[in-house]
Amino acid sequence: MDEHVVNSMLMVDLADLTALLEMKFGPIPSEVMEKIEAIRKPEVLQRLILVAANAPKASVFLAELAAGDGAFRLVGQEFNPLRQE
Repeated sequence: MDEHVVNSMLMVDLADLTALLEMKFGPIPSEVMEKIEAIRKPEVLQRLILVAANAPKASVFLAELAAGDGAFRLVGQEFNPLRQE
């Protein structure tokens, strides 16, 4: 894929992820933004968008962010967006 296209996809996904995280969890700490901005694979940002949409609390998202870009499955109660604490 063309580098320009990949960079465009990264920018759109980064903006989407940032907006979603801010809507759900409030301001994003600078160290978390630095980790997110360092991601250079569109598929990783897209996975994190799915995680953010389904994570009921920020700690679930942060655990997935720390897990890196390996395979994933969004299963279990930690990904239930309707989960009550």
